[in-house]
Amino acid sequence: MGEFELIRQYFQPLAESTRHNQLILGPGDDCAIQRIEPGQDLVFSVDTLVEGVHFPRDYSPEHLGWRSLAVAASDLAAMGASPACFTLALTLPSVDSHWLEGFAASLAKAAGAFGLALAGGDTTRGPMALSIQVHGTVSRGKALCRSGARPGDLVCVSGTLGAAGAALDFLDTAAPDALQQAILARYHHPQPKLALGQALACHASAAIDISDGLLADLGHILQASGVGASVEPASLPIMDELVALKGAQATDLALTAGDDYELCVTLAPGAFEQLPPGTRQQLTVIGLITEEPGIELTGRHLPIGAGFDHFRRSQ
Repeated sequence: MGEFELIRQYFQPLAESTRHNQLILGPGDDCAIQRIEPGQDLVFSVDTLVEGVHFPRDYSPEHLGWRSLAVAASDLAAMGASPACFTLALTLPSVDSHWLEGFAASLAKAAGAFGLALAGGDTTRGPMALSIQVHGTVSRGKALCRSGARPGDLVCVSGTLGAAGAALDFLDTAAPDALQQAILARYHHPQPKLALGQALACHASAAIDISDGLLADLGHILQASGVGASVEPASLPIMDELVALKGAQATDLALTAGDDYELCVTLAPGAFEQLPPGTRQQLTVIGLITEEPGIELTGRHLPIGAGFDHFRRSQ
């Protein structure tokens, strides 16, 4: 099967089934065309996933299709953006019809769930890797950024933390038990907080998605905003299944493990109280923004910058 036949068979149907009203022209031309409504800003982000680095070798294509788009869509959630479309650059060592069917079906399911239309992309031969660029829109000047946190703001997180990082220990388990399956679901099937990000766009002072670990990603907010933070580990939201599997280590995982794709946001106390109840209930307050740089953690003062980095070891 050639490149263009591969695209026509597996990805053209996906593009046709996920059409978005902003996408004027999709796959088939040299470029796609996206029309932005008046009063909107375009936000976009690209993520690259490499086999053996971001997902295991011989990883299920059904898991990879969902996970790859969820990871990229999470960046839109962090900006408070409404999803529009995405492009896919896929590198494969060979054409495997069974693999492509599973991947394309899973990608289509994720695209439908996230409201993202396939606008185009590229395929080539080589070691397995894929890059996804996502586009979204937000009301002009209302995008959530990392640079708005101020002393006195509350530090909040969505969902629960640490489970996806713990799942790495069980990816090769042939018959995972119920506890392990609950943890693995957080890794295989992340849920980008798109609706929550949009609901916070007019309220939060800063936001980021938690991909490299809470301390690392909160550190990006602190660095961009020129502030520090105090975090209370006892307040961290952690799955019961994670505590059952990892005991006291669960707190460390919640602080440092990546791949959660939850949101970390800062809000002035008054803004937090003004949130609609349904939005406020999705957040857990875990600390405060302070003037002194760094992160205070139960008596320890940590420098900003700890966490996963592709080109150096974690601190």
